Amino acid sequence: MSKGLTKAAIVDAALGLLDEVGLDGLTVRALAAKLDVKAPALYWHVRDKSELLDEMATESWRRIGDRLAQLPEDADWESDLRHFADILRAALLEHRDGAKAFSGTYLTDASVLGAREGGLQRWIDQGFTLRDTVRAFALANSFVVGFCIEEQAVAQADARQDYDPKTRAERVGEQEHPLVVATGAEVFGDRDAQFASLMDLVVDAVARLRA
Repeated sequence: MSKGLTKAAIVDAALGLLDEVGLDGLTVRALAAKLDVKAPALYWHVRDKSELLDEMATESWRRIGDRLAQLPEDADWESDLRHFADILRAALLEHRDGAKAFSGTYLTDASVLGAREGGLQRWIDQGFTLRDTVRAFALANSFVVGFCIEEQAVAQADARQDYDPKTRAERVGEQEHPLVVATGAEVFGDRDAQFASLMDLVVDAVARLRA
């Protein structure tokens, strides 16, 4: 094992490499080159790319948990849910391909999971069953991850102006398809405003769970 090479240093370097080359370019070999070590030196800590992504996602969720912990203990469920969605989105957008990279990963640190105990109890105290609390956050998580995957993909495509509203209108034909053209402003407009608007729908759905 290379002297001084820690799992924390590997994960930090991997997050930086993800920003540079994206998910497809992130490999154990490329990470070893970035750290100026041979690939076998990393196998003491991560056996393959899948395990590396697990560690990266765990660190990301640890940071998300630290931010969520700043929410007042007496916060109502709606504030809690919106806070979760905003923090998750920010964390996924913090890294190139973050939404895709951290989806379907395994949390390697049990303390990251254990930190959720207090939040679950807070929801139960506000009238939700444990099952419906899980469903509420599953809905919010699925929405945020899906939104961010699309958001990041469109942002990368924007460099080629693939989603320029004027170009899109010309391709579709404004005279023949005015309604389709009009959707462009909504679909490819202010992403923050769109996110907030769609979260309103998520909150409405969760409110029905509680009722």
